[in-house]
Amino acid sequence: MRYRVYSGKRGSRAISPQEKDRKPFSEFDAADDAMAWAEMLRRNGRVALLIIGDDGTQLAKQEIATALKPTG
Repeated sequence: MRYRVYSGKRGSRAISPQEKDRKPFSEFDAADDAMAWAEMLRRNGRVALLIIGDDGTQLAKQEIATALKPTG
């Protein structure tokens, strides 16, 4: 399974799956690795804009941000 994490500068607007061809991405074998990369982007002043998996997974910018929020 492959997961692509599309990224941009902090403050970038969300992108649609159709816009993804114009954005840089990193590719991972596992969903957990893709989310870890999204977290690393956040810590380094960038943002994950879209995660798309070969299994049909699609997480938009806001869904990723919600998933990365600390609980407690």
